Amino acid sequence: MTDYKYDGDKARLDLVPPAIIEAVGEIRTYGTKKYGENTNWEKVEPERYRAAMMRHLCKYLREPNGVDEESGLPHLWHMACNIAFLCELERGGVIHDKSGN
Repeated sequence: MTDYKYDGDKARLDLVPPAIIEAVGEIRTYGTKKYGENTNWEKVEPERYRAAMMRHLCKYLREPNGVDEESGLPHLWHMACNIAFLCELERGGVIHDKSGN
């Protein structure tokens, strides 16, 4: 009997650089210590994640090796986490276009 694994159309998650996973994990660890319950992020409006991402982007562009004053973690990591939240919210249908659809 020949074993088959039908995964040709699935995303190759092994291609994702581990550094991004670790960065988001560090930010999430910090966030759960600060805010508690690990699903609180799902209750935040997407606009707030966009705004936070832009703030960290501006700081990152000014100082690529800079860290967030409060967390002590790199701005780039904070951006990655905000983008991850937005991706997840979009996938779950929480993010709508400006017409409300």
